[in-house]
Amino acid sequence: MTVTAEERAKLTTRAAMASIAMAVTLIALKAYAALETSSMAMLGSLADSGLDLVASLVVLLGVRIAAQPADYDHRFGHGKAEALASLVQVILITLSAAFIGFRAVQRLLSGAETAAAELGIGVSVVAMVLTAALITYQRHVVRRTESLAIGTDRLHYSSDLLLNGSVIVALALDQFAGLSGADAVFGLLIALWLLWGAWRASSHALDQLMDKEWPDELRERFLAAAREYPELAGLHDFRTRTSGTHQFAQFHVWVPADWTVKEAHDRLDRVEEELQQRFPNTEILIHIDPEGQTDRETLLSQEITEQAS
Repeated sequence: MTVTAEERAKLTTRAAMASIAMAVTLIALKAYAALETSSMAMLGSLADSGLDLVASLVVLLGVRIAAQPADYDHRFGHGKAEALASLVQVILITLSAAFIGFRAVQRLLSGAETAAAELGIGVSVVAMVLTAALITYQRHVVRRTESLAIGTDRLHYSSDLLLNGSVIVALALDQFAGLSGADAVFGLLIALWLLWGAWRASSHALDQLMDKEWPDELRERFLAAAREYPELAGLHDFRTRTSGTHQFAQFHVWVPADWTVKEAHDRLDRVEEELQQRFPNTEILIHIDPEGQTDRETLLSQEITEQAS
């Protein structure tokens, strides 16, 4: 179901605020547990929650900016603010992973021990329950809004489920099973997992910032719809990009030489309006060419297509 820009702004803002509230709660719980247990895995989890808070604040800023309509200086809107917010999250996740990995290596070398496993395990269980509730809500928001920033935030919190589970296993092995160093090893594994998550999340943000073409499935669906209109039989130089949840499609169309400018304009305006109804949140720009004309732009487009195939 398509949501209006106002509804989308409300949903993404609420999701960002819920994320901030979650991060503050988990920081308080994990700070206490880290002091009491001296656990490297718990310290890593605390550091991750601290960066979660910063990332959630960035997400809130990003979705608020992205919700603003196009203006004089930003004719294509502000949708890429979400991609920028997502990229900042990736940087923060990477820094978090580096810190956790460094501390884990230090723990392995020093051989320091953990304490009060029951407290650490209890806090981690509470954190998992709260995180699962947040992820469920974020999934609902992403499904309705297709927000990149909230989606990246959800990915990060999804990795937190594994992170908190790892803390439980690490403390249990370290104190109950007598496997010294298990806590530090799990801390290192957590750092590697965070780096993997950061790499996956960065690809979506970079795709938008670099104006990557639509996925093949969406391109083919649009072109299949365009083939239903005789006026678009001469469609060429098809280009697409995405900004936030707003899509952009532009292409050239050859029209018969005996058409007047007004006739071509009226016919293609009707087609454009119908296509926009079939592809909501898509801005379509059609450029009219005399039938058979081949300009430098067309040749370049053909060259790119041939290289891709």
